[in-house]
Amino acid sequence: ATYVEDWEPSVANGQLPAPDLPMPEMPSESVIGPTLKTSVNRWPEKRKPLRDDAPNVVLIMNDDSGFGHADTFGGPVHTPSLSRVAATGVAYNRFHNHAICSPSRASLLTGGMRMPLGASQITELAAGFPGYSGRIPKSAATVAKVLAGYGYDTAAFGKWHNTPVNDLFRTGPFDMYPTGLGFSYFYGFLAGETSQYEPRLYENTNPIEPPYTPEEGYHLTEDLAAQAVKFIRNNRALTPDRPFFIYFAPGATHGPHHVASAWADKYKGKFDMGWEMLRNITFQKQKAMGWIPESAELTQMHPTMQRWADIPDSQRAFQLRLMEVYAGFLEHTDTQHGKILDELEHQGIINNTLIVYVFADNGASAEGLYGTLSELLAQNQLPTTVEQQIETLNNEYGGLQARGHADTLGDFVAKVIQHDRTPRSQFHHVSDIAPTIYEAVGIKPPGIVDGVAQQPFDGVSMVYTFNNASAVGRKSAQYFEVMGSRGVYKDGWFAGTLGPRIPWAPNATRMRLWEPDSDIWELYNLDADYSQAMIWQQMPEKLAEMKSLFLVEAALNKVLPIGAGLYTLYYHPEEAPKSSLTEWNLFEGQTRIAESNAPLFRSGFSSLSKIQVEVPENASGVLYCIGGTSGGFTVYMDGGYLFAEYVATLMYPYRVKSSTPISPGLADIEVKLIYDTEVASIPAANLTLLVGGEVVGETRVEKSCKVIFDASETFDVGMDLGSPVSRVYEERLPFGFQGKINKLNIKYIHNSLVAGQRDSVYVI
Repeated sequence: ATYVEDWEPSVANGQLPAPDLPMPEMPSESVIGPTLKTSVNRWPEKRKPLRDDAPNVVLIMNDDSGFGHADTFGGPVHTPSLSRVAATGVAYNRFHNHAICSPSRASLLTGGMRMPLGASQITELAAGFPGYSGRIPKSAATVAKVLAGYGYDTAAFGKWHNTPVNDLFRTGPFDMYPTGLGFSYFYGFLAGETSQYEPRLYENTNPIEPPYTPEEGYHLTEDLAAQAVKFIRNNRALTPDRPFFIYFAPGATHGPHHVASAWADKYKGKFDMGWEMLRNITFQKQKAMGWIPESAELTQMHPTMQRWADIPDSQRAFQLRLMEVYAGFLEHTDTQHGKILDELEHQGIINNTLIVYVFADNGASAEGLYGTLSELLAQNQLPTTVEQQIETLNNEYGGLQARGHADTLGDFVAKVIQHDRTPRSQFHHVSDIAPTIYEAVGIKPPGIVDGVAQQPFDGVSMVYTFNNASAVGRKSAQYFEVMGSRGVYKDGWFAGTLGPRIPWAPNATRMRLWEPDSDIWELYNLDADYSQAMIWQQMPEKLAEMKSLFLVEAALNKVLPIGAGLYTLYYHPEEAPKSSLTEWNLFEGQTRIAESNAPLFRSGFSSLSKIQVEVPENASGVLYCIGGTSGGFTVYMDGGYLFAEYVATLMYPYRVKSSTPISPGLADIEVKLIYDTEVASIPAANLTLLVGGEVVGETRVEKSCKVIFDASETFDVGMDLGSPVSRVYEERLPFGFQGKINKLNIKYIHNSLVAGQRDSVYVI
């Protein structure tokens, strides 16, 4: 996008005073007489709130990608689209995010900080504390809302993760959906993750199924790119007078890591040296290309981190394949961004498009820790060993050549007309993107939107750095908080502390005994020490000043109480957002009910399901299910037999089968899932099948999911949409029931965790 260095906001160059939104209608210019003969019809003049050369805006953001991954900046993974943008723009090497999905996205789109936005934790783990509600307030209009008010066509593609899970109904409310927050069009998924092969898609507010199957070549990221290209073409064909704003945020490279083997195979042998040597190589490359300062020191690995030399030979192939799959997934993702860039060039508009490429919302994910087949093991605090995972991979998924299904383990680029290879080292944050877009477009954000006064920006425009690499930074302070870990930046200094968890060492936690006041803080001078290699221990007064500053910022920005982001994840998962119902009467064909609004079968929620069915000969098909391959609960028939299967992630499936086939005709089926009453860190349950009041099968569920089965899979009656809960019927999806379901009643019974009960969890 064209940008002139000495440009200043003024009426003369198209910068108009900020109107309230929506803008009032233009007055009629018709002449009104008593009759048509004495009247003149004239349409109102079209409002022109934008300057004639207002640029298009394309905002790209990956998920869970790390600072040292992209070969654009010295990493091992080929990122041609990132390199393409960087080669014609400027890049920032001290750009920061919130390290959690929902908060980063809310901050990115509004220019606000996550606590005042109510977005301090992912939406699934929201809590009642004001900064943690999971709801973006009306006082923080998104950049899409504002640009749409100025006449932009706006669209979002990919991962959203800012709609409260309690709002996920077919009847709304829809004000927290993308289309309720300023986007004219949305195509993607609302949850934190989804299968790349069987995604739980939405178009605007409507749940839809993928346009074709994985067997036919479907992949979500490719679909998203195709939809974005289609949007650009529609804009150019039908509304070429309107600039457009595209927010393109694929679910990649968040887990599950789904990519064709050909992409992963490109990296065979690339990581055989192990992660320490790879880290050293990347660090030296980044220095050599000037991406990081020559004075930067490579920090020592923390003693709790696993060394490559300590990995047994029997596990190395597994660890290497995880890295290869991730690398292939990242390259595949970045390649899809290139399709959007190609279309901009094809339409001849790339030179009037502001392209912002945020390499990740979080940085590299730590959910895999020692490598994992399912990141939801970490969320549900289910213990596993690497040996168990290898065994499951070999026995259930065909070994290391299985279709990508593994988890591994900020950069910011803006395309401007004057390319400059010098990295911008001013301290900036994801909240600075929205103010940057407003200034680059040439508008001043409104003071009132839809009758609601807008809160001031926390972010600072980065436009002053576009053509001045050495400009003095304008962001003087920034606080950080992630589930008890916290920090604060002020004028080149940073102080921080880990909370009760060491993110990369799951066994080194102090959850039960944690007292925030006992946390040990560290002080760093970032201007002199780019990589935070040296703790400044000789300045206790400065450290005390920084700690006090954090408390001030925490109070102002609704951070308190410290550790509130852990409340529903670790301390009280039963208080996470969920339906207020305790009994459901459901019907055949009811599908895509969000897990949060459906009956829960997670830890502590004992239930009784009563199903009246008309059973045909050798009946097969799903009666009801919730979740997907990553975890879930399904009740189905196959070859006349009745089954129930509880899948506590890929690692812990439990299946029960009726002792005999169910006789054709009308049958009354009951399914009981009864959790133990004694307190346990991982609650267990008895799973029982009854037909006509007689027990026909039972098994023990030794490990259950405490927090979530799956981020995006849903509750379905009479079929299993999306990825299958059970591998028994994965080749027969959606595995619709062949008979008829007359009634389905599910209710909580016995010791179920309802409001106020906390028997199976520990109390702060």
